[in-house]
Amino acid sequence: MDKAGLESFLYLLLLFVPLLFLPKFLQREIQSIFLLFTHQPEISLALFSLMFFPGVLLHESSHFLMAHLLGVRTGRFSMIPKKLGDGRLQLGYVETASTDFFRDALIGAAPLFAGGLFVGFIAVSQLEFNILWESLAQGQAVSFRLILTSIMDQPDFWLWFYLVFTVSSTMMPSSSDRKAWLPLILVIAAFSGLLLLFGAGPWVFSQFGSVIKSALDAITIVFGITVFIHLLLLPPAWLMRKLLSHISGYQVV
Repeated sequence: MDKAGLESFLYLLLLFVPLLFLPKFLQREIQSIFLLFTHQPEISLALFSLMFFPGVLLHESSHFLMAHLLGVRTGRFSMIPKKLGDGRLQLGYVETASTDFFRDALIGAAPLFAGGLFVGFIAVSQLEFNILWESLAQGQAVSFRLILTSIMDQPDFWLWFYLVFTVSSTMMPSSSDRKAWLPLILVIAAFSGLLLLFGAGPWVFSQFGSVIKSALDAITIVFGITVFIHLLLLPPAWLMRKLLSHISGYQVV
């Protein structure tokens, strides 16, 4: 892999860690805000579920469609939220039959594929966030503010922003979705190791290096947009939760 491809891969790794935690942090703050505002757990759960419904619908539908494309039987499909025994909130689920680790991994990763495509397409075609991301990566503060102002003046900006937010916040596969990833990663790692061992690595990168870099760049843009949106919304959500907690005298545990 050349220097440019290696940089793209490192950017992707740097973004992946905050991508795992930022949506959870922001969702927790939003849940707390609804609970402090309504003082009714059932109502706050309903509001939270409605807010993230577009993302959850795409998440569960992608599981369902991927399973059928791979010839895997599906069972119950639910979009009704419920609390799990360990305190977590389940916004929806799709039951699928157990199959080989390769198809299980693809079914589990389907929300990331579908959500990433949606976020990438809308963020680039409707919101032009790729231009914003480039100015931010280059440290052009003045250009960043001007571009951001121009983007926010576009028609239907808040609708598209809301959809990108809800989808990007719910596209990460759950722990149960990721259960088949480890065997697949080990197989890919072993195959890659064999290619390098037999000297086929340079040929692979010479033939497919540009495709690999383009794919890494596209994923990096999607991950970068997701991280940026959550970093943008997390501070005001935290401040609102603290303010409501101070006014009401209640703390959400």
